[in-house]
Amino acid sequence: MKPTYRWAVLAFCCIGVTAAGVTTAVAAADGAAAKAKSSVTESAFGTLPDGTRVEQFTLRNSSGMEVGVLDYGGIIRSIRVADRHGKFSDVVLGYDSMGGYARNPAYFGALVGRYANRIAKAQFALDGKTYTLAANNAPNTLHGGLKGFDKAVWHAETFEKKSGVGVVLTHTSPDGEEGYPGNLKMRVTYTLSDANELSLEYSATTDKTTVVNLTHHDYFNLGGEGSGAVLGTLLRINAHRYTPVDATMVPTGVLANVVGTPFDFTKLTPIGARIEADDAQLKLGAGYDHNFVIDRGDSAANTEQLSLAARVEEPQSGRVLEVRTTEPGVQFYSANHLDVKGKAGHVYKARDAFCLETEHFPDSPNKPEFPTTTLQPGEMFYSRTVYAFSAR
Repeated sequence: MKPTYRWAVLAFCCIGVTAAGVTTAVAAADGAAAKAKSSVTESAFGTLPDGTRVEQFTLRNSSGMEVGVLDYGGIIRSIRVADRHGKFSDVVLGYDSMGGYARNPAYFGALVGRYANRIAKAQFALDGKTYTLAANNAPNTLHGGLKGFDKAVWHAETFEKKSGVGVVLTHTSPDGEEGYPGNLKMRVTYTLSDANELSLEYSATTDKTTVVNLTHHDYFNLGGEGSGAVLGTLLRINAHRYTPVDATMVPTGVLANVVGTPFDFTKLTPIGARIEADDAQLKLGAGYDHNFVIDRGDSAANTEQLSLAARVEEPQSGRVLEVRTTEPGVQFYSANHLDVKGKAGHVYKARDAFCLETEHFPDSPNKPEFPTTTLQPGEMFYSRTVYAFSAR
């Protein structure tokens, strides 16, 4: 299938070992992987309770980087990338079997929508009509409701091109699903390039006025999944403002300055440096679970231009992650509520990972002062995010 890029686009460019010294180290440590041919392979991963077969697509580039993608929920099940010594490890949390993903209360690796994050009181109004949603995060709706896009089986087609190898997922959310209006047609393209970038491109169109807010819910641990807490991992968020929340974790509508608060990540700071501070907002979230307003500068008016959202450095492994996006916000979540058995029997505990979910602000349909998430018939949803990995 020849991918078309007329659709809306959200690109997660994940994992690049870009520094010349690190590339040399990787080649020395794993010469065979460095010379490998880029490829995409398909294999059976499991079945759902109704018997539906779930496939895994393994993307591999010439440097040995690998990404596993499921057609169930568009889940990124694994990302294997080298550390400073050329050792490859999986840096996203997840499960070994389909049973875990069928339950998946933490949204490990999932493609999230129709509306990522929270909508207050599980309702919103469009054109004078009120739409009622499932209050699956009472009293609010969260990540699309009871059966969001993370629980859909997407149609998948693979491709191999000069620009990279990948898989195209398509899905239509019918009018009224989970209470949202309009038949929403979506296309998501995952591409792994030889430049060590995983691009996730989203697009969407509708036949009725609706709201759309899409993201990917990857839980990262740059030391490798199962390696323990990320409190010593260094984080910089390119944001001087964030959106404080009320007692139900919905933004109040205020854009607060981060300077002088535990939310100031304008310079590289350990995630755990102030996570236990005596701060009302941290207590509400049991840690960080807040939307940051990205400093987009001159690119703010250009919704197709990437801006730096965040940079993460893991001192022990040397892995580095940079996040660039066209989105106005990034939700930083310090995985405050984890307690689940994941891959290889690893027990994931609170703060054993971090999430950087690039998206529009939570509850935008009820906050006209926030950037709009309304999509009209004849319009095209567009978003792009790049997750770029390297090592120092």
